[in-house]
Amino acid sequence: MVEYPVIDLRSTGTRLNELRRERGITVEELRIYLGMNNPNSIYRWFRGEALPTLENMYSLSVILDVSMNDIIGGAV
Repeated sequence: MVEYPVIDLRSTGTRLNELRRERGITVEELRIYLGMNNPNSIYRWFRGEALPTLENMYSLSVILDVSMNDIIGGAV
């Protein structure tokens, strides 16, 4: 039987931050791209305290030029 997949918030945040840095995108550029008033949510994602909404995850995959699966860290 297939085990129920669980998203690991910490590894997802770490991966998201790594991809951002590899592509030379600043947090401020992400904030503007996502239409956010402040970057607090972005920093919470990086720390593994929260996940982006599905819409933000999709937008992040576009700007980072990866699939959403490539951003998400899993734990089984």
